[in-house]
Amino acid sequence: MDLFEKLEKNTSGPLRQYSSFGSEYYFFPKLEGELGSRMMFQGKERIVWSINNYLGLANHPEIRKVDEEAAAEWGLAYPMGSRMMSGNSDHHVQLEKELSDFVSKEDTILLNFGYQGIMSAIDALVNRRDVIVYDSESHACIVDGVRLHQGKRFVFKHNDMENLERQLKRATALVKDTEGSIMVISEGVFGMAGDQGKLREIVDFKKDYEFRLLIDDAHGFGTLGETGAGAGEEQGVQDEIDIYFSTFAKSMASVGAFLSSKKFVIEHLRYSIRSQIYAKSLPMPLVIGNLKRLELLRTDPSHKAKLWENVNALQDGLRKRGFDIGETNSCVTPVYLKGELENSIKLIYDLRENYNIFCSAVVYPVVPKGQMLLRLIPTASHTMDDINETLEAFTAVSEKLKSGAYNNISFDSVMV
Repeated sequence: MDLFEKLEKNTSGPLRQYSSFGSEYYFFPKLEGELGSRMMFQGKERIVWSINNYLGLANHPEIRKVDEEAAAEWGLAYPMGSRMMSGNSDHHVQLEKELSDFVSKEDTILLNFGYQGIMSAIDALVNRRDVIVYDSESHACIVDGVRLHQGKRFVFKHNDMENLERQLKRATALVKDTEGSIMVISEGVFGMAGDQGKLREIVDFKKDYEFRLLIDDAHGFGTLGETGAGAGEEQGVQDEIDIYFSTFAKSMASVGAFLSSKKFVIEHLRYSIRSQIYAKSLPMPLVIGNLKRLELLRTDPSHKAKLWENVNALQDGLRKRGFDIGETNSCVTPVYLKGELENSIKLIYDLRENYNIFCSAVVYPVVPKGQMLLRLIPTASHTMDDINETLEAFTAVSEKLKSGAYNNISFDSVMV
């Protein structure tokens, strides 16, 4: 069969099956205006709970000034080439040094993007003799990185320490009397459900099993821990995380990512991580902008304090109104509701059009049939008015869902 013919006929994938309706509304929506808690969507102002601007830094005046000045001075092209060949600078090295100090690691390597970076790092860290053991709810970038691995990999049930030990025993038996090693991968905060990885419990297994631990802390960096250094700091095990990964796309409201570890591990990555060796260096305005963002993260705790004031108000308000928000112990706020796919889409439409609430919705096959997940991302830029309006809206649409009111609405009327 011709490749294009096959692709044209393949309309039943987990997401593409919905592509026949709702483009630029349910899928690939266009939020417009200045980044903040309220933005324009389809010509109307909405309260937005779908951008990862945790600390509200996206429009901080000092950051906007630094971004503007750096872009004017350097342009987006500088430096040209990969870091290894011609794309290095004192500013890149400075950012790596400051990140290392902040997350209490010996050295750091910058990454152009988090997704490709961690995929490539997994590939560079292990060989076919090694075994990877990873949490079943790991982000897609980790799953894709594990797919690159030519050796054995075992998945353990999400945050299930008994199952993790079972997989560690299997992995240990496989590498016995070989040159193979074991790498365990989990997350500081799981981005969909908001629960933290059980880092302390995972670390405890090092007493009985030999492995190294890689943690993706994209949602924990900047939001958790006394200084904002992440889930490892929050749980008191930062020193036991062997390889620490995070992105600039969440708390830092920017582009790029980083990996931190022992100096010789980062040195190995500098000369082995294909996604950086064969790609253009992170542009100078992003590097300089990220230096300023990290400075504010370190020196001004008011942003993190305001974030958690909003997180607690939103999550406490949802719980008091009887909503199921799972076991989140982070800023990520899931709301679980029962409803078939068509009613889920009607509810989302109702929230946006009649209550001016824009949040991300997750439906089957990501969650089981008959269930939907509305994911809210509180930020420091949200106000108590935003939170109260959202709580009222969620109460209203939940009552409609329970009463069967959405059954009486034509599905065609919400196919925009």
